[in-house]
Amino acid sequence: MNIEQARFNMIEQQIRPWDVLAPDVLELLTVVKREAFVPPAYKDLAFFDTQIPLPNGEHMFAPKVEARILQELAIKKHETILEIGAGSGYMAALLAYKGRFVTTVDIDPELKAMAQKNLANYGVANVEVALGNGAQGWSNAGSEAPYDVIVISGSLPVLPDTFLKQVKVGGRIFAIIGESPVMSAQIITRVSDTAWNTIKVFETDEKPLRDALVPSHFVF
Repeated sequence: MNIEQARFNMIEQQIRPWDVLAPDVLELLTVVKREAFVPPAYKDLAFFDTQIPLPNGEHMFAPKVEARILQELAIKKHETILEIGAGSGYMAALLAYKGRFVTTVDIDPELKAMAQKNLANYGVANVEVALGNGAQGWSNAGSEAPYDVIVISGSLPVLPDTFLKQVKVGGRIFAIIGESPVMSAQIITRVSDTAWNTIKVFETDEKPLRDALVPSHFVF
């Protein structure tokens, strides 16, 4: 397989047609090599329009979803970022190239170790990989909270208020909200101490985060 041709085809045939046109995002996809973060058994699928399996039933987002998240968040060099769901470490690597510092959290020790190893092997120094349950927010001693950007790499039935409070005024949250089969990928921007603005950017269906807050369906 000609890797660079496959990468070019991924960008031109999957990502551009999905309205990802920001030059900095398209360039980043050639700079951070996706194949370095894909499990060895699935290397041949690194540039396919598909979710790639990870240990313990998890998966990497499809490339066009990763690219769209980056475009919609428009991360700046001085910004601090929290990611919930480290996965293979690829999304954290992309975020780290865009921002100042990334804290990525995973509940699964095997995934935490995978992300840490992949990021170290790739030479990404401005990411901390933490082990823990971030499905309802993340605040640890020495954490960077409140954050400029929060990326939730998995779906949630509802967005816990904790996340709304952990982003700065002017900060953005990427979240996939709802229940299968139709969920809404959203950018939530904190516009003041007490107000947030939500824009729905696309529909999808993604696996929920472990231990996500489940809304009550009781009707009184």
